[in-house]
Amino acid sequence: MGSLNSLRLALGQGPEARQIAVEHRSGAAPGLFWLNGYRSVMTGAKAMALDALGAQRGLAVTRFDYSGDGQSGGTFADGTISRWLEDAEAAFALGPGPQIVCGSSMGGWIALLLARRQLQLGRPLKGLILIAPAVDATSTLLPARMTEAQRQQLDRQGFFERDSRYGDGPYLYTRRFIEDGNRHSLFGQVIETGCPVHILQGGQDPDVPPAHAHKLMAHILHDPVSLTLIPDGDHRLSRDQDLDLLQRIVLGMLPPDVTPVKAGISA
Repeated sequence: MGSLNSLRLALGQGPEARQIAVEHRSGAAPGLFWLNGYRSVMTGAKAMALDALGAQRGLAVTRFDYSGDGQSGGTFADGTISRWLEDAEAAFALGPGPQIVCGSSMGGWIALLLARRQLQLGRPLKGLILIAPAVDATSTLLPARMTEAQRQQLDRQGFFERDSRYGDGPYLYTRRFIEDGNRHSLFGQVIETGCPVHILQGGQDPDVPPAHAHKLMAHILHDPVSLTLIPDGDHRLSRDQDLDLLQRIVLGMLPPDVTPVKAGISA
């Protein structure tokens, strides 16, 4: 089991300056890298399940909070896909590669952008695991759920808020976040990842419907891609059985010579 280190990464200058909180567990390659969903934090159930697996297998694990959220510095209202992708790249650089990247919801979208960037640099990922990936959410999922009142608020004041179905307060969406997200659209072109991709999707997901996952699969033409549909699963997929499945999918992407250092996880 590697040691767990709490780090602060300084990013940006002037108004873009912020401190990113990172939890990095030392260990062997391939490292495991976690990307939160919108308004989620690195201490959530799925993130901690990944960390536990890394500890059991002696693998490096990196988790972090996006700027403006959780333990990181900055203001949430300043958050954009570009900014959070930059946060992700800085945290990603801490792990031994090639890494297995796991992203949930918006984190799945950022994971695909990170994979594309790494492929362009000639450093493809070991694997991608996408949980209810909210790809192109600002141009597809979000507009489809906006009410007329929210559209008017966005036009008038540059943001709107929507109550969360998860009891964690209202979610803020800014014009800046939406416009920036639209510049990172992936649909409408072949999505290149350079690695195996496994999508986990809940059949009862009200936020990212199964049809969205199928649409994503249709855009990944040159890399092996699998979809596991959990018929009774919701958006978060954080039940014990969901976490066990997540760990087993990660195990399936590990090289055969990676052996457990603790009992409790079987391939």
